[in-house]
Amino acid sequence: MRVNEIFYSLQGEGFFTGTPAVFVRFSGCNLRCPFCDTRHEAFTLMTEEEIVDAMSRYPARHVVLTGGEPSLQATPRLVDLLHNAGRFVAIETNGTRPVDELGLDWVTVSPKHCFLENAKVAVLCPDELKLVYAPDAFAATHTDPEEIAAAFQTEHLFLQPCDTDDAAHNRRLLQEAIDYCKAHPHWRLSLQTHKYIGIE
Repeated sequence: MRVNEIFYSLQGEGFFTGTPAVFVRFSGCNLRCPFCDTRHEAFTLMTEEEIVDAMSRYPARHVVLTGGEPSLQATPRLVDLLHNAGRFVAIETNGTRPVDELGLDWVTVSPKHCFLENAKVAVLCPDELKLVYAPDAFAATHTDPEEIAAAFQTEHLFLQPCDTDDAAHNRRLLQEAIDYCKAHPHWRLSLQTHKYIGIE
């Protein structure tokens, strides 16, 4: 498997924000989102056993498979080995590939079909939906968070302001996302808290 990095930190986004977790970041993605802020191209080849051995050095029970796009490489065997090691296994995916066969404990889908034409969603019943809030993209595709959420079956809806690398623009998006959540209280605000507090 092509592994970009394995590191121990706190979950910075979504339902489990603040939870100590071991992150297994896989290299490579099947999409090229214009706002992607993750450097995931470099990699080290590792077996499933080597991955489990590396993450077992950390005390957290929570393991997050991320990327890139982890569904391109994650296997049922890897998840089984992590379960055997007593871990709770979550995945952060763009949802374009089925993940049911992996036997995961938690699935976070961050759909990108409102940004990219080739990002058709295949995972419609995630544990949580984490939608990047980018009004320009919604306008360009004639959609909005309500229409996007209607395609999914989940009780946990998170709206996360897009990080544009422009501080003033980010502040505007944050305020708009806050206002949207207040007007549509079935949504919750998700912040990239790891960036705010300066951790990985």
